[in-house]
Amino acid sequence: MAGNDVSFRAGIGAAQNGESVMATNQETNNQPAAPVTAAPGTKPGDTQTATIRYVDRLDCAEAFADTITHVYFDGQSLRIEFGVTRLDEVKPNTPITGRRYPAQRMVLTPMAAVELINRMQQVAAALTQAGVLKAAPKPATQS
Repeated sequence: MAGNDVSFRAGIGAAQNGESVMATNQETNNQPAAPVTAAPGTKPGDTQTATIRYVDRLDCAEAFADTITHVYFDGQSLRIEFGVTRLDEVKPNTPITGRRYPAQRMVLTPMAAVELINRMQQVAAALTQAGVLKAAPKPATQS
């Protein structure tokens, strides 16, 4: 959908054969995105909204990860390092060993981190509803 003005919201749904599928719901074109600081010469407190156009990059690389090795928030950005585990050659009568390598490092602004948290909560709710995850029991309140 390159070149369309759209807002994307990702979710997980169930396919008719019972498998989980990733769905992308498109909302109305030309949706205002986030408030933008007023341009010079306007009244203080005035804000404008920007229409953000999603442009797909077909050459955008994907990275496989089987673990999250580090998560760190320094007050300015959220840093997440994804890792991949590779097993060493398996030999008889020896312990199985392996190594973990960094696969991708992602740095997010605080706003993007909040968006990631919100979307992951939506994914967790969908997985719970599908029976893949069980809701954690709420701790008993003390009277």
